[in-house]
Amino acid sequence: MPKKRSGGGLSPTQQAAKFLGVSVLAGALLAGIALPAFGALGLAAKGSVESFDELPANLKTPPLSQRTTILDAEGGQIATVYSRDRTVVDLKNISPYMQKAIIAIEDSRFYEHGAVDPKGVLRALNQNVQSSGVSQGASTLTQQLVKNVAVEEAGDDPTKVAQATQQTIGRKIKELKYAIQLEEELSKKKILENYLNITFFGEQAYGVEAASQRYFSVHAKDLALPQAALLAGLVQSPSVYDPVSHPQAATERRNTVLKRMAEVGDISATEAATAQKAPLGLKVKEPKNGCITAAKGASFFCKYVERVFLSDPVFGKTKEERAKVWNRGGLTIRTTLQPQAQKSVQDSLKAHVYKSDKVAAATTLVEPGTGKILGMGQSKPYGYGKNETEYNYSVSSAMGGSNYGFPTGSTFKPFVAAAALEEGRPVNQQYSSPYQMEYPSPVQTCDNKPWVNTNGEKLENESESEKGPYQLKKAMELSVNTYFVQMISDIGLCPVAKMTDALHVVQGNGDKLPEVPAIALGSKGISPLTMATAYAAFASRGMYCTPVAIESITQKVGDQQKSLEVPKSTCSRAMSEKTADSVNTLLSGVVDSGTGQQAGLSGRANAGKTGTTDSRKNAWFVGYTPNLAGAVWVGSATQKVEMNNITIGGVYHSQVYGGDTPGPIWRDAMTGALAGKEAPSFNLVNIPDPPSKDRGDGDKNDDGRNGDGNNGGNNGGDDGGFLTGLLTNGGSTNGGNNSNNGGTFFQGQTNGNGNGGGRG
Repeated sequence: MPKKRSGGGLSPTQQAAKFLGVSVLAGALLAGIALPAFGALGLAAKGSVESFDELPANLKTPPLSQRTTILDAEGGQIATVYSRDRTVVDLKNISPYMQKAIIAIEDSRFYEHGAVDPKGVLRALNQNVQSSGVSQGASTLTQQLVKNVAVEEAGDDPTKVAQATQQTIGRKIKELKYAIQLEEELSKKKILENYLNITFFGEQAYGVEAASQRYFSVHAKDLALPQAALLAGLVQSPSVYDPVSHPQAATERRNTVLKRMAEVGDISATEAATAQKAPLGLKVKEPKNGCITAAKGASFFCKYVERVFLSDPVFGKTKEERAKVWNRGGLTIRTTLQPQAQKSVQDSLKAHVYKSDKVAAATTLVEPGTGKILGMGQSKPYGYGKNETEYNYSVSSAMGGSNYGFPTGSTFKPFVAAAALEEGRPVNQQYSSPYQMEYPSPVQTCDNKPWVNTNGEKLENESESEKGPYQLKKAMELSVNTYFVQMISDIGLCPVAKMTDALHVVQGNGDKLPEVPAIALGSKGISPLTMATAYAAFASRGMYCTPVAIESITQKVGDQQKSLEVPKSTCSRAMSEKTADSVNTLLSGVVDSGTGQQAGLSGRANAGKTGTTDSRKNAWFVGYTPNLAGAVWVGSATQKVEMNNITIGGVYHSQVYGGDTPGPIWRDAMTGALAGKEAPSFNLVNIPDPPSKDRGDGDKNDDGRNGDGNNGGNNGGDDGGFLTGLLTNGGSTNGGNNSNNGGTFFQGQTNGNGNGGGRG
């Protein structure tokens, strides 16, 4: 019995015998002869060879995976994403030099033989015997194409890839049969085209177009002779002959290809010699794969689009089906991202918050009436380095955001007001609104199990000067805590729950909001996208539309383009037009004379609400015009930074308010996004002025403090007050910012996500 060489390989005699067996097999297949048992040739490992006739008749040829291009609403490219960087091109768009080079070095008799080349088999056999190794193969381009198809079908599954490439006679038999099938069904030119589009050329480049771009920054149709020869030489071993890492080996391999092209008459000896002297001439393009490379600061929006695709059943019933379509690629995804709006978002964030700041900011813009996301960005760029993050602060945890969203503070109060108006309360509803009070108890819930203030928990307004009675308009402008808790006590928690359900307002982790009175003060974490789409319902006179990011998708399959179904926004009435118009009137007052004056827009109708949470860990402004809604959050993703005595964007703040930090970000983002756009008006309602005896209506200056000095300069104004009765050192004029607990009934989020909302 022949002995194996040291190292476990086959001896030259065994290699020759094995290759002889393959050649006999090839000849038999070409002749259409039924194959006998191969035991005498030593070719059939147990279970490795099926009957030739029992093999499936048709080769499964999956669509080639290609790059996916993500576009903005105007067709500008945002990013390309791919599992395999490939752009399929027609043979007419591949340089003739490239076609000749690959045939010369891989299968010089390609146009003369069928699926198998008997002369090539014998030549390789002779060469391998002489070299005492396997130095030359005999697979035709057609056979190599079959093998590459199997690898493509295996995708990223390592087990399937191993099966597709294993060196067994069983696999070789299948390869030969399928090669015969392809030769019968396709022209030689089509086989060559498919081969050049499927083959791996190294450096993450699949197919000749991607390889041409990667190494030379040219299209495949423009490849010169030396360039084509280099690419053709890579196919045998893309890593060994990688011109980036191994230029000398790549040069030698290129010259071998040029020599072979001259030998078979594709080029002259002079052309070959001249090309062999040419430098490699690389002009390497770094791979730009994935949302991290997105233009226009749209990396987070890009990832949101990817998450939508991988999670929405419209793209496949199962997660695996959707992932397969995404990884196959070849998609052109036109999104809703509006370039003007996106630029304005990024410019505003950059102007107001530095990426190196202790806190971050996130902004999302949504179109009322359609749900289209027009802009999405944040101050910390997408990435994995210092002052970067992969978390999208604008969205829910399921879509790549933080675990819980962020407590919203008093930006929640308009939902309470809308619920009360839907219940029939007048727009000038008045409550006593004392400076301090216990949470009213009991308060009815949807399940008829009343919430009870068993511990006598209290809350209070920002300053002692803020005490009622107040009517709704002034209470909204000043963001009076006790007013909205009394309103919830009056109408019950169920109407509020129904309103938030109609507006699709849920916590950042997807859970429903709890039915507790403190919800009026924004104690739970919600995402900016959720808040923007909810406020957009006010702008569209009560019609809520689910957010959408994708306008259309086309997919290239072979030579055809087909359209895919995409998720559509679903619009439904969340409240009456009268209620929405009333809320619009109330929130217009917030930017005109209330806590949101610094956010107010010039020359167009606008409305909104400020919000700040306990210990100033979060500050918000959510607002809208009739044709654009937006939410801005500022805070620490870890919820560990208290925004007192802090510098943000180069500006020092003794205390951060929703009006003085998120407000200007919103103002500038909206101003730029709406430049040149129409300026429609709200349908405002008449709200009777409160009686002159009402208190707490002192004028405000821009920073939200009482401007007339009548209240001793207490920091009541813009929106920064706290539920100081819940804080360990509450009751001080500086808002009582010494607490970290916020009261048990706040049910504060775990993992650093806040302890409940503060005033305005």
